Amino acid sequence: MDQKQNIRRVSQETLSEFLTRHGEKPFRAKQLMQWIWQKNAGSFEAMSNLPAGMRKHLSQAFYFYRPEILQVKQSSDGTRKFLFRFESGDTAEAVLIPSRERLTACISVQTGCAMGCAFCATAAIPRCRNLFPDEMIDQVVEIRRYAEENLQATLSNIVYMGMGEPLNNYDNVVQSLRILTREEGGGISYKRITLSTVGVPGMIEKLAQDNLKVNLAISLHAANNEKRSQIIPANRKYPVNKLREAITEYYNKTGSRITIEYILFKGVNDSLQDASELASFCRHFPVKVNIIEFNPVKNSRLEPSEPHQVGQFVEFLREKINIIVNVRKSRGRDIEAACGQLAHKQSRK
Repeated sequence: MDQKQNIRRVSQETLSEFLTRHGEKPFRAKQLMQWIWQKNAGSFEAMSNLPAGMRKHLSQAFYFYRPEILQVKQSSDGTRKFLFRFESGDTAEAVLIPSRERLTACISVQTGCAMGCAFCATAAIPRCRNLFPDEMIDQVVEIRRYAEENLQATLSNIVYMGMGEPLNNYDNVVQSLRILTREEGGGISYKRITLSTVGVPGMIEKLAQDNLKVNLAISLHAANNEKRSQIIPANRKYPVNKLREAITEYYNKTGSRITIEYILFKGVNDSLQDASELASFCRHFPVKVNIIEFNPVKNSRLEPSEPHQVGQFVEFLREKINIIVNVRKSRGRDIEAACGQLAHKQSRK
């Protein structure tokens, strides 16, 4: 290698080949991975159980880099929003969400998003770059460290629900998932990881084929093509029927219950007819539905539904078709950390 590489951006296979070329035994590769991902080493000197010669060879070919936390903002409800700056200079936001039962890290997969959803501030960001696996994992690492040091609590769940569309950055997302769930990596169960997507049918099917049994959450918001295309322009390319077929295949191959995320917008998708269409969509596989509050986004024409309309919508779903429906309250709205509000803004001092 003529030029040093960021070791957190090199595959395990490449590292194993490098060690083999330098005469190291195979088990050293696992030790190295443990130092990088499990023990979060920041230097080769810290890797005390590796031979000095091996550490020297590694230091000549690789280097360490960790993102900088530019800002941490705290909400009145205890939510924290982190602004990360990566080696490239690009930034992205992530969120720590505490609750009675769990402590969740909501991480980003891109520095923006090309899906153009009408309810999301991230859509207005001009530069959208895919994040590398280490950049996603480092969000988890730094949030976990913050929680342990400041809240004396352990991170329990991860949601890929921040900035960007995970299935438009498929390979990097999958690599980050494999590291986070590997024994010598994060050691986190797939059951504690949720991936949220507006729905890219081919990639949902690939997710099932690759046997990645994450909790799959679909950002639906309307179950007919005309309305959904107004809210999520990508629906014109990935219509509702194709999305339903892909979700059905995902369930048939993984056996995992699907979560449907549905934001109610006043006069747009909150009628009982809309609820009936949603119910029909959900009859094809076991689901739970999360009704999410709409959070204010600059220049959006959308408005939140009236409380009585929300109540009628939820009652129809619960009583008429007997599916699990949860009404989610916004977290971190006062610091623009709630659903749809992430836009990597840094406060001026």
